[in-house]
Amino acid sequence: MSTTADLLADARRRLAGVTPESLGRERTSRWRGARIVRAGRAWHLGVLLLTDDGVLATAEILRAAAPVRRGYTAESARARADRRAQARRGGFAEGETVHVGWRMLDVAAADAGGVSGPLALIDGVPSVRWAPGGAFVPLAGYLDERIALALGQD
Repeated sequence: MSTTADLLADARRRLAGVTPESLGRERTSRWRGARIVRAGRAWHLGVLLLTDDGVLATAEILRAAAPVRRGYTAESARARADRRAQARRGGFAEGETVHVGWRMLDVAAADAGGVSGPLALIDGVPSVRWAPGGAFVPLAGYLDERIALALGQD
């Protein structure tokens, strides 16, 4: 039987040729204002972000963009544009994908029978909840599917 840790280690090996995406953290200062700065890199696998030595739960995903003046019909559109501009001010390239608000998951706790974010051990099988209201599915199959997508395979 494979553990969650074993499955994630195998996923890292299989993703070796795939370029990871950027992780960001929010920073605020009196002089530079609100911005999103670099905090590492990870492979985006659906609800999971796989780093070289850990696994994170995804949250907000955005593309960095320079601030522009335009009229917005919705406040939410203005807020999204501001978040993209914060990433650009933080040093991300125009159009670069940035993951913000992620949180570290405890693989050992999941392997011990607990739950850590979307990871859990269900009837002895490492599993992942693919959506907040979704069911748990076996992690091995989920990773196979997500890695195939990352590698550009069907």
